[in-house]
Amino acid sequence: MNRLRPDWTNLVFIAVAHLLAVVAILYMALVHFSWWTVGFGLVWGVLCSLSITGGYHRLFSHGAYAAVAPIRAFYLAFGAASVQNSALAWSADHRTHHAHTDTDEDPYNIRRGFWWAHIGWVLFRAPKAKNFDLVKDLQRDPLVMFQHRYYLPIALTFGAALPFAVGSLWGDAIGAGLVAGFLRLVLQWHATFSINSLTHMVGAQPFGDRTSARDSFWIALVTFGEGYHNFHHRFQNDYRNGIRWYHFDPTKWWVWTLARFRLTRNLRRVPAERIEAVRREAKKKAAA
Repeated sequence: MNRLRPDWTNLVFIAVAHLLAVVAILYMALVHFSWWTVGFGLVWGVLCSLSITGGYHRLFSHGAYAAVAPIRAFYLAFGAASVQNSALAWSADHRTHHAHTDTDEDPYNIRRGFWWAHIGWVLFRAPKAKNFDLVKDLQRDPLVMFQHRYYLPIALTFGAALPFAVGSLWGDAIGAGLVAGFLRLVLQWHATFSINSLTHMVGAQPFGDRTSARDSFWIALVTFGEGYHNFHHRFQNDYRNGIRWYHFDPTKWWVWTLARFRLTRNLRRVPAERIEAVRREAKKKAAA
């Protein structure tokens, strides 16, 4: 295995962001508490989270549906605020993960342990250059390429500058900047990271054990429906992760609702009979 080299930019930024998240909590507890700030932080968190789950993941990485330009622009703006790299780079990593799950080629290979899959992989430089050959389709999208080229200023604008500016409307620019900018960011990071780590360790495998991916209702609760990971790895191009009516999958509901207004289209669904056939096959194999 290649010798690991720290990515000092990521290390320092992630450490500072965690420190400022703690400062945000202390600020609300000891200096100034505002329900407006808390509400704004929650709204900003929802917008950013949907941009990762519905945008970076299900739209850009998997092409599970199509979306009009304003929706793609929304995803790219708030996805940048999530500070998880550009949509192009994120999708390149994620497609590599699906192509090489549980192997040394997997960027967040769970076989290297919980901490590596959760956050370690972003703290060290990858031994190989990112494979952008996997995202040639996205390179034809001018909005995706614009965000890729100007990722840093977009991230700073939507991740920090706007929260501070909006918070000034009710006299709490510092609180809003800390809460919506950094406390939200750190919580969102660990929710996303839990998909790479916990859903490859904890939960059921109703659709087979070809990979380590597992379904977890509890993780779905904090990841806008991304916790049904065993299903997703078996049927990665389905716009849904939770396929039952009672599955908690707000991202699915969001995409479906946008389709009613013709803002999304071509929602891809695996036929129910195919899903049930795979489930029966997995159950039979487990019982053997």
